[in-house]
Amino acid sequence: MTDKEVTLCARLKVLGFTKGNQIRLYGEVFQLSGEPMVMSDSLVVLDATEKKSGLSRRLRIPLPIVNMAHGERKSA
Repeated sequence: MTDKEVTLCARLKVLGFTKGNQIRLYGEVFQLSGEPMVMSDSLVVLDATEKKSGLSRRLRIPLPIVNMAHGERKSA
């Protein structure tokens, strides 16, 4: 990973997108089972388990959150 991607992942982890955390996203509750993976500047995914069904899914972190993490990086 590039330095830019490492920084983006670190910012997303600070925002709560880290293994072991529980989040509500897309109207569902998920238990995160992986760390953020940067696919491109606007596409970051992570592995999670749906609490209700127990199914494993790969979630896309919404673009506004990715942009916010990019913005924090730029202003630091």
